[in-house]
Amino acid sequence: MHEENKAAANGCGKIRSGAQNGAALLALMEKTGYSMVQQNGQRKFGGPPPGWEGPPPPRGCEVFVGKIPRDMYEDELVPVFERAGKIYELRLMMEFSGKFIGVCVSLDNCRLFIGAIPKDKKKEEILNEMKKVTEGVVDVIVYPNATDKTKNRGFAFVEYESHRAAAMARRRLIPGTFQPWGHTIQVDWADPEKVVDEETMQRVKVLYVRNLMISTTEDKIKAEFNKFKPGVVERVKKLRDYAFVHFFHREDAVAAMSIMNGKCIDGASIEVTLAKPVNKESSWKQHCNGQISPSSENLLGFPNKEDGTQKSLGKPASLSVRLNGQHSPSPPEGERSTYPIFPGIKLTPISMYSLKLSHFSSAVMHLDYFCHKNSWAPPEYCLYSTTSQDGKILLVYKVLISSIADDSQSYFMPEKLCTTVEDAKELAAQFTLLHL
Repeated sequence: MHEENKAAANGCGKIRSGAQNGAALLALMEKTGYSMVQQNGQRKFGGPPPGWEGPPPPRGCEVFVGKIPRDMYEDELVPVFERAGKIYELRLMMEFSGKFIGVCVSLDNCRLFIGAIPKDKKKEEILNEMKKVTEGVVDVIVYPNATDKTKNRGFAFVEYESHRAAAMARRRLIPGTFQPWGHTIQVDWADPEKVVDEETMQRVKVLYVRNLMISTTEDKIKAEFNKFKPGVVERVKKLRDYAFVHFFHREDAVAAMSIMNGKCIDGASIEVTLAKPVNKESSWKQHCNGQISPSSENLLGFPNKEDGTQKSLGKPASLSVRLNGQHSPSPPEGERSTYPIFPGIKLTPISMYSLKLSHFSSAVMHLDYFCHKNSWAPPEYCLYSTTSQDGKILLVYKVLISSIADDSQSYFMPEKLCTTVEDAKELAAQFTLLHL
């Protein structure tokens, strides 16, 4: 046990000596019958508890508790958490922060994103390489290149048997410590899959078809899915190498999914699943997992809690003045830096959709990223103009957002005009994000 954890009091509890702390933990183990072991930077209490029969609790039964005072230990935490129900396992990390605690459902993520993989590597090669250096590998998901199906897209998803196995693998695969095939890879947690309740999925009559050829047309896809039963397909919407096939009736969609999954269209073996409906009522802030900081709220143009005004989106101060109709100075831009490209430095091709939100500084890019992540069609911008009293041309964009999965459309248009096309488009994207 780290001595600094014992002594770091923050006003939330009393400082205890090492002997006092050890005695309290021993008393807790004697009282409850739970075991306690410490490894890999955490101390595990229970797992399973005494007398437990059957398998461990399923995924979704774990919560994460943050900001626990550094001088608070299991003998004080267990009685608090036991008020909610019987504890199967409590894992206490060895580094904590003070103040109030926060509780949320644990994602229990078991999947890692691995980037910068050589594009000529097959699924079996990637799977074997991951099994060599990490434990608990269940599967590897590799997507074929959109234009050349003999190559992968330069990234893969590795599924592990448990969250702990994935966490240990992530630590093992930190760039610089492991270089498969002589390449420095990128490692991060994969975005958790959207969870849609069973009742909603029972009403879905749209299929998601992936691994299509770029050259394959919507008419060809419709014809292929109509072969098993003519006239069942309502329409098809294709984007690059994937498409959504809409059926008139759900039973036909389910039957087509079973028949068409794995079939070849224009030489490509397709994968077919039920499309997951998108809940447009979920807000942009929820998309960001509730982790928008005050600075990023300003960047996106959310109302300032103090004065109710909207901040600029990383544009010069003049844009903020024009959009807000005020003459107060805008906040300074977020720090942006440029770095020299040294001779011999290696540059790796990357998709913008594999980046994080923090890499985008404009609302236009945020909106494009957001639509892609939700499997919507790219935003469509329609430009309108009018003339001011002094003869200036003023511009505004209307934005159309189409949810391909559930065939719905929404229009968004701000109530302010701009003097430049760039400002008008940025304002329209900002307005759309705030109302999604």
